[in-house]
Amino acid sequence: MAFAEIELARIKKAVGGFCQARIPAEIRNKLRLEYTVNRHDIVISEIRPHWRNPGEEMDTPIAKIKYVRSANEWRLYWMRADLKWHGYDPQPVGKSLEELVDVVDADEFCCFFG
Repeated sequence: MAFAEIELARIKKAVGGFCQARIPAEIRNKLRLEYTVNRHDIVISEIRPHWRNPGEEMDTPIAKIKYVRSANEWRLYWMRADLKWHGYDPQPVGKSLEELVDVVDADEFCCFFG
């Protein structure tokens, strides 16, 4: 079962708020963060003009947070150079969505924002 409406509102507040706060308003026409929800996966992506064709946008996934209902936990993933999702080893599991959003924001090991 996918997220309920109340859970989607919580995701919008936590992840949507992070995406808005992370990028200053004055450069959002050149760089922005967006998120998508697909079943129990939340993918945060960086959107910017394509380097070859500035009129086209590039969508680069940077983090995935997955809710595992059976374990009642959230799992954090990052995309490596092989373009596959890998568990974020310093803290792969969290008890709350907000906890893992804070881990992405801190980006202590430069896995999400380089």
